[in-house]
Amino acid sequence: MFILVVLKDTIKIQPWNFGKKRTGVILDALNNKLSNKVINDVGMCLTVWDLLKIDDSCILPGDGATHTNVSFRAVVLRPFVDEILVGKIKSCSKESVQVSVGCFDDIFIPPENLQENSKFDSREQVWIWQYEDGGQAHDLFMDVGEQIRFRVISEKFVDLSPSGPQYNEKERVENDSRVPYEIIGSICEPGLGLLSWWNAA
Repeated sequence: MFILVVLKDTIKIQPWNFGKKRTGVILDALNNKLSNKVINDVGMCLTVWDLLKIDDSCILPGDGATHTNVSFRAVVLRPFVDEILVGKIKSCSKESVQVSVGCFDDIFIPPENLQENSKFDSREQVWIWQYEDGGQAHDLFMDVGEQIRFRVISEKFVDLSPSGPQYNEKERVENDSRVPYEIIGSICEPGLGLLSWWNAA
């Protein structure tokens, strides 16, 4: 679920930081910029692991800050396809079950990836698996806050960068409602679903 990736960036160090330890200032600047941010086609950056290379700094005309190119490794959340994860149900809607793994909430299990004979209760706002055992029916509720085991089946990145000078208010509103990185999961196989279902068995 977590991987180390090598990244490069240019860090701006303001003049009031010149008396401080350079590596500490660079690490703080990188973490402030990248922590809990989605990098397109990479994953969600959690923290900087270490610095690999710090180039010479330069000062641009009219700017008292230094600009430094750095190479570093970062801890990134990006599960691989078919990985089995455990999270908690964050919410349920007719469109999906939303799951959180603590540091990441944009995990969705659509209705077609739930167990067969699952239905949505609009009054309770939960999904229910209507499980039959020896001819006897049982309603197994997928309540918010319950732990759930699921398989990662796909991921989707959306580049939310401004499209250019013509970037308008409509595009900004659309981007604000979109998710830059989402994971699609599935629980439609034995052993997957709420942990309580299988613990009880």
